[in-house]
Amino acid sequence: MNNFEIFNETNEKIKELSGLKGLLNYALEYLKLDNVEFNIIIIDNPRIHEMNKKYRGVDRETDVITFALEDHKDIEFEDVRILGDVYISIDKARSQAVEYGHSLKREISFLAIHGLLHLLGYDHMKPEDEKVMFDLQDKILDSYGIKREV
Repeated sequence: MNNFEIFNETNEKIKELSGLKGLLNYALEYLKLDNVEFNIIIIDNPRIHEMNKKYRGVDRETDVITFALEDHKDIEFEDVRILGDVYISIDKARSQAVEYGHSLKREISFLAIHGLLHLLGYDHMKPEDEKVMFDLQDKILDSYGIKREV
């Protein structure tokens, strides 16, 4: 059984988070994952800027940061895979939704799936890896009915 939580650590109500659990459950089923645990944490730009600087050495805000426990080979789990945490900046999600011309719901959904795939070991550092990761993101979002609105 999969277990994940979505935490809104901002001081605002974000109605676009209401359907995120359904999407994440769908993604886990799509990826044929069972017995995984992770968190999605919604924060603001100042907090993600601070984290980006502290943990990645990058002195600016970003849209999503992941902390994948499976990157640490010395951590082992018995019956469940504890994947880690995905931090999403609501401020950056809003600005990117406007920039890309789609809804905030679509942007948050994209960032959540993007972060989940990072927790699972996908990355986009090389063009061939980026293609694999972004194609998978698009397939999950499209098949769930969250399509690009361009």
